[in-house]
Amino acid sequence: MAAQARKLRGSVLTGFRMSLPIKIISTDFDGTFFAEFENPPVPGELQRLIGRLQEGGVHWVINTGRDLSSLLETLARAHLCVRPDYLVVVEREQAHEELFARVRADMPRLVSWVNQRFDAAVYEDAYSPFCLIAENHADADLIHNYLNEYCAGVPNLTVVRNDVYARFSHRAYSKGTALSEIARRLGVSRDHVLAAGDHLNDLPMLSREHARWLVAPSNAVELVKAEVRRQEGFVSDQPHGYGVARGLEFFLEPTARFATNLNSET
Repeated sequence: MAAQARKLRGSVLTGFRMSLPIKIISTDFDGTFFAEFENPPVPGELQRLIGRLQEGGVHWVINTGRDLSSLLETLARAHLCVRPDYLVVVEREQAHEELFARVRADMPRLVSWVNQRFDAAVYEDAYSPFCLIAENHADADLIHNYLNEYCAGVPNLTVVRNDVYARFSHRAYSKGTALSEIARRLGVSRDHVLAAGDHLNDLPMLSREHARWLVAPSNAVELVKAEVRRQEGFVSDQPHGYGVARGLEFFLEPTARFATNLNSET
């Protein structure tokens, strides 16, 4: 019976392949798709849901601020039953090098301002000349405001923020622009793209400029929830991957019979 059910559902998926409203799913990783200290870190129902959608021709993108090696190592430990079609990870382009060269002379002043006022770690890594780990969220907010004022005077410079972590980056290279580039290469308009995220560095892709459907889990920071609601997106009452699953189901409601069958174990 199970084999027959899978075969039948496969034929249903084939029929929906051209009519599915969602063609690309872009999920942040930490806190949205993956929850490090939850068991399991990725709900089985979300994995099944994404797997069924992939069978129907949908492309899944993990859109993260992690570097490639860290992400691949965590994915291996998670023992997922689904695999992403695309990975967006932190990297440096020639444009970053040129931008950072222009601001490097200001780094000692910025580091000194932070160190004189806060107990925070400020350092340089392979991806940015200014990286920050604040002691708490309140300090991170104050530092973020100061860095935003500085960036306002430097064309193309921006602050990428996640929780108490922040770094300088090039404004043209974000989760949003990366998502739109993938969509362009696949020939998919933003009208068929869904994005899900929980923190400030997800805001560039949680925008109607890059995705028609926007999702935030209940653990998302308030600013993210407010932005998603403002753009008529979906804010779940469930956290992490459960919230993403509810968002996918919500936006698939026009194909309700298809959506309700997606999470079957068989």
